[in-house]
Amino acid sequence: MPSVTPGYAPDLEKYLKSLKGQPLQASTEKLISLLKRRQIRGSEPCAVATAHILLQVVAKSKWQDVEGLLDNVSGTGRRLVEAQPKELVVANMVRRVLALIRDEAAEDRNEPSSETQSEALMTPTDTNVPHQWPVSTYTKQDSAGDYISNSAPPQPTRPGVISSYSSVNVPKSLFNLLSASTAGDGPLIRNSGTSTPTSRGAQANSQVHALRSEVIDGIEEIKDEISQADDLIAGSAEVQIHPGDHVLVHQPSPTVERFILRAAAKRRFTVLIAAEAPQRQAGEDVHTSVFRKKLAAAGITAITIRSAGLMAYMSRVDKVVLGARAVVANGGVVTDAGAAAVARAAKEMGAGVVVLVGMYKLSPENPFDEASLIEWGDSSTFVSFADGPLVRGVEVRSAVTELVPPELVDTYITNLGTHSRDHLASLIADHYKQEDAEFHLWSSADQ
Repeated sequence: MPSVTPGYAPDLEKYLKSLKGQPLQASTEKLISLLKRRQIRGSEPCAVATAHILLQVVAKSKWQDVEGLLDNVSGTGRRLVEAQPKELVVANMVRRVLALIRDEAAEDRNEPSSETQSEALMTPTDTNVPHQWPVSTYTKQDSAGDYISNSAPPQPTRPGVISSYSSVNVPKSLFNLLSASTAGDGPLIRNSGTSTPTSRGAQANSQVHALRSEVIDGIEEIKDEISQADDLIAGSAEVQIHPGDHVLVHQPSPTVERFILRAAAKRRFTVLIAAEAPQRQAGEDVHTSVFRKKLAAAGITAITIRSAGLMAYMSRVDKVVLGARAVVANGGVVTDAGAAAVARAAKEMGAGVVVLVGMYKLSPENPFDEASLIEWGDSSTFVSFADGPLVRGVEVRSAVTELVPPELVDTYITNLGTHSRDHLASLIADHYKQEDAEFHLWSSADQ
């Protein structure tokens, strides 16, 4: 069986290669199919695939203004979320791109025009006449040292005085390029050239091209953030883990592995690996055994414990490190099934619980129904269809993910540093726009 890069599904690399020669519609449909069939699964692969397809939407789709671009991105994002609603990172990436577009458009609207109103008033149109300041009075000092005010002679007004601000000083943005020709009824200052429909169309195309380039650059930065998140999180390992600590990890993800191995480079401690009970299929613990070999090569003692013996070891545990598939707005952590029991045991014994999460996994959603976040898997790992009477008489449900309550978590470590639960709200506000919180709902309503 060919080796697979940790944290990536086997079909992700093939899908990314196929984007170069495929039309946008075909690439979108293929990603939707892969998400539905769970051939691309996991937080990082889903985030990477979503970022790539949204970049294609910005680069290849047809749009003439910011509203059109927002509609294209939100429409595609809504279909991706419907294909796999359990992967919260898909909606997170769409919100990040929507916020990026709004920020770039806002910068264009606030960009100063080439000639402001004050500059138009201060610049003389006739070079033969000296410039006169629009001041009605001036002061001078008499012989006694007192300041007296004299009225300045009124200056003759020049033809073509600006009577409407909106007719001249219109911010140059995609939102009001077309409004410049109709705004204001007052006379305009005539320059050497006149505005023509051709020049306005060229300016509109230039603005569209500039915004497209800026948004594409922003999406590339988001992709870089995803690829560098694990390394930046691992940079906090030496501060969190001390020599002689007993650190408990539950079904370690690639992020957790990198975090532990970074600490192992300069620390000597003991790692307890909490694993689920053996199931019917062979090879369920291959990933854990590979991690144990890496720890042994780094000189770290690793002990594998089962869920039944968890409390027997918890009194020796100094810190629990958990990976996260997503973190919702209230601080709840969506992670692998069984982590909630580990967190509750750590809380009872006074051990700290640390969650490792990239910023792209932090979701502004705060669902009222927590059960909607749980993903259910194949029950055949626990009961076989060969057990006919048991299968017919018992409903067996096997949870793949579960929600760890926020009150069980002490610290969140992201690629931006270490944070408490109270600080999550400000992080969400920095990365998402309030109007995009329910983008998949208003997009479907518009259609």
